[in-house]
Amino acid sequence: MFLDPYTLARRPELLESIEKASTRFVAQALDLFRQESVSIFEHETDLQGDIGEDITTEALDSLGMSRMAQRVFGKMDYKRARYIFEPDYAVRQVLLVDSKAEKSGGVARLQTSQTSMRVRQRRAGLNLDVPGKIPTVAVIKDIPFLTTTIFVKYVYRNRARGNALQKIVIACCPNGLLQDYYNPTPSDTIWVGGPNSPKRQEAFRTRLSFERLKRKKGWRVQTISIEPEELFVWDD
Repeated sequence: MFLDPYTLARRPELLESIEKASTRFVAQALDLFRQESVSIFEHETDLQGDIGEDITTEALDSLGMSRMAQRVFGKMDYKRARYIFEPDYAVRQVLLVDSKAEKSGGVARLQTSQTSMRVRQRRAGLNLDVPGKIPTVAVIKDIPFLTTTIFVKYVYRNRARGNALQKIVIACCPNGLLQDYYNPTPSDTIWVGGPNSPKRQEAFRTRLSFERLKRKKGWRVQTISIEPEELFVWDD
């Protein structure tokens, strides 16, 4: 018997535990793959963003999961429909992971098509309330799936030859069912100003602040050092 993901609106603590376990899965996969990640970043000549996307896919696929033969659409790099089995319940999930590669590691830039939350923030003296376009529960062939979105940030620096990976940051963006805790108002927010220019009529984008998100729940942002002697320690 699978848990109806719609009922998680009334069980936020269970929803939090599902997202926490999903974050652990992604962080563990990338930690196990981190030395390969360093080598790939150093030797590959593709764009850094493409390199990050390849690393995320290889890392997650190498660890494996209870996948479903179901195609998932969307603007995230890595999209999988999967089963989660726990002692007290089972749930169907659409796991969405997007990779970013930049020289700074404090935010993740995202479009509204990459979150199920409403983006409530204050910009240019205005209070904004922009809906995310990912459903909190995705219905695929009449079957409901909980959606979980995670961002992986590869922080690097340029070298004369290749790129030097410095750290990997994993951030789990809350499902929109948790809106009232993580972003109830424009002043109580996990977002900072986006890279879009209203003057140039660019499509709305925003930035997920790792610092603000971590202040809400510490486990939602994890940092993996690329130094081989530094063991990854889960940060609650």
